[in-house]
Amino acid sequence: MHLTTEETGNLRAPSRRPGETSLTGIDRLVVLAARLTGAPQAHLVLADDLAHLPAVLGHAAEHGREPGHEQLGGPEAAPLGRLALAHAGEDPDAGPLVLPDTRADARSAALACVRDGGVGAYLAVPVARESGRILGVLGVLDTAPRSWSEHDRDLLEHLVTPLVAELEPTGLNAAHEAARVTGQLAVAAAGIGTFDWDLRTGVLDADEQLLELLGTSRTEFDHTIEAFEALAHPADRDRLHDALTEAVRTGGNHAADYRVLLPVDPADPDELVRWVTVRGRALAGPDGTVSRVLGAAFDSTEAHAGETRLARVLETMPTAFFQLGPDWRFSYANAEAERVLRHSREQLNGSVIWELFPAAVGSDFETHYRGAMESGQPTMFDAYYPPPLDAWYEVRAWPHSDGLAVYFNDVTSRRQSDALLDEAVRRSELLAGVSDTLTGTLDAENAVARLARLLVPELADWCLVTLVKDGPASWRQRLEDVGWWHADPDLRPVVDRYASLRIPSLTDDSFVAQALEGGRPVLIENDAALAISRVLVGGEARALLRTLDPESGLVVPLRGRGRTVGLVSAFRGRDRAGFSEDDRRTMHEIAARAGLAIDNARLYGEQRALAEGLQRSLLTAPPEPEHLEIAVRYEPAGQAAQVGGDWYDAFVQRDGDTVAVIGDVVGHDIAAAAAMGQLRSLLRGIAVHTGAGPAEVLCGVDQAMETLDLGTTATAIVARIEQTDEERAAGTARLRWSSAGHPPPVLIRTDGTVSVLAPEEPNLLLGFAPDVERAEAETVLGSGDVVLFYTDGLVEERDESIDESIDRLADTLTDLTGMDLETGCDELLARMRPERREDDVALLVIRLR
Repeated sequence: MHLTTEETGNLRAPSRRPGETSLTGIDRLVVLAARLTGAPQAHLVLADDLAHLPAVLGHAAEHGREPGHEQLGGPEAAPLGRLALAHAGEDPDAGPLVLPDTRADARSAALACVRDGGVGAYLAVPVARESGRILGVLGVLDTAPRSWSEHDRDLLEHLVTPLVAELEPTGLNAAHEAARVTGQLAVAAAGIGTFDWDLRTGVLDADEQLLELLGTSRTEFDHTIEAFEALAHPADRDRLHDALTEAVRTGGNHAADYRVLLPVDPADPDELVRWVTVRGRALAGPDGTVSRVLGAAFDSTEAHAGETRLARVLETMPTAFFQLGPDWRFSYANAEAERVLRHSREQLNGSVIWELFPAAVGSDFETHYRGAMESGQPTMFDAYYPPPLDAWYEVRAWPHSDGLAVYFNDVTSRRQSDALLDEAVRRSELLAGVSDTLTGTLDAENAVARLARLLVPELADWCLVTLVKDGPASWRQRLEDVGWWHADPDLRPVVDRYASLRIPSLTDDSFVAQALEGGRPVLIENDAALAISRVLVGGEARALLRTLDPESGLVVPLRGRGRTVGLVSAFRGRDRAGFSEDDRRTMHEIAARAGLAIDNARLYGEQRALAEGLQRSLLTAPPEPEHLEIAVRYEPAGQAAQVGGDWYDAFVQRDGDTVAVIGDVVGHDIAAAAAMGQLRSLLRGIAVHTGAGPAEVLCGVDQAMETLDLGTTATAIVARIEQTDEERAAGTARLRWSSAGHPPPVLIRTDGTVSVLAPEEPNLLLGFAPDVERAEAETVLGSGDVVLFYTDGLVEERDESIDESIDRLADTLTDLTGMDLETGCDELLARMRPERREDDVALLVIRLR
């Protein structure tokens, strides 16, 4: 509390002649310094250059150079005053000299007044003019160590101005009087009123400013504490009385905020209310008991109006808010906080949060609240409070000088919605993973076996996946467990063993049999271990089931097109809730996808077998001439029924020459295969009937295609291996061939040389121009030389040109030189064909013996 010159007893220097000092005025100010700070002693020590002032300062002050007479501070304390003067002289901005413990401070420990135990604590402020000139120091002393507060320093500094006025000669005193009056005017302009309540006489003296503030006048006010309290609003009188009573009892500060009712203005009959904030301090008399109470007050109506508006906002906002004091007690809670916390304002205010909400201890609430108070930094977090609140909260907490402000919302619904959304996302990801797994292979058993690991642990703790085979056998003989998994690695061997024994142990009324017969899911809500044991033939399978100990189970059939193609048996343990409706829906969706995938895989296998059988039925085995070794291969495309139009053929003409044919009808379907069969038959018939050479045979096929209106196109090579008696004796032969837009053959010499027999100019495909002239090429084959004919499915790659692919083929053939033809064909396919074949391939390889 800052006391003005008025508050220190209206001290004012009396008029005096130049060179005189008012001893009474200085005495009162020094005594007031001791009383206001609660110190047993005080003194005023003057600077050496004021020695011309009379030294007869009684017991209130002393000269810095000549201690003089008995004083409150005692002459023995003068060295402390000189220490304070030196402190102020070294640095004008140094401020007060503060010695909480003179014995522990090196600056004062050696002084006699300290060593003898007379002075334990010391506080001194410089007494200086506005110009900065030091006139002296005003100090207070205590016999024991003491922590001097900021309030104590302010009190001494406020006594400096009247001291300067008392000490200065007349010429300067006027300036100080003007400064004092200016200070009073500033206080008046600020609307601050003061009072002095003398407890011995009972008189309460209030200045005009305070009386006006309270809505009364000096003539109306009877200067008693009862009259002072009567001016307060009836609802606030007890609070004001308690604050003043407590200050008198303890001899300390007092503070109160209360309302006063102003006189009614006839022109404005509405009752006027003014908020007043009062601050003050109780002062002790010479006997140590409180003898008077000083105070100051000001109009705080606007501030309270702002607080009222803020409170109105807090009360009406939909966000819960409460405030905690430094002692963790609720000091305020708005209406929404009452609702969310399920406690009334009366129950909350004044209660310690950790006692009212014990589950918060050790939780995220305590961690974040204490962290914010200790660090001074705001925090934001989500946390759950258990029953009876049983809710999730979004919390924002801001520490401030009065404690901790907390805004929070009940976000339980949002968290539940988020959890449902997360669950939906996880289920969608699970379904997507199931679809990817099932479509990643056309092998039904592999696809279903992978399903078990996808369901655990998302939907089950462990599960088994079963395939139902086609056939007339009994239902047990048609079942095969192809996949199983357990979330606990230690129990996976148990599931392995159980899967190997389960199906033979199933009785006719087992849950598996029920699902298989009815085509509907079978739910075991609880005691699954006991329920399943009853439908198992006794033995090891029962013992294993007891070890696995399922609490709930769900057996879901995998339905294909009008038939059950498999089963999923999913189980959960005792520490997990049973299968909810959402779980069952998800399992049903997975089962539907898996059933369709299995059915598709089986249909693919059937169609693939049919198509491949058709294709191979159109391709006959090659002849076995004495002078030639011939090997052939056909690999269908990777998709069902895509047999394509690739073919090979080899036959002997009537003159004994061997004809080799490789071709590819445009298209990858049954129609292409049928067209391939027609072209193959046409070519073979024309070649055998006419005995013509390769170019003439291709021309005949072109003309026949137009005549028969086949409506297709194809690439092909017709080659004839010709050999005279002389050539046979020499171990050589001639290869004569003609190409209709087909990839070039490759020649591998016995020395390992590989040559691509590319035509000089490209040749037109079959089916475009029946009258086109076909060219022929010829080369000599030596004993052991190999010629490779192939279709484009062997060399086509997405990321390289056909020329690059043929070069890669030539490099591969170099590595295969010396192998027998059958092994070489298999190795060539293995190296050149990608894993997922998109086109069929035909090979025809000829070696001259």
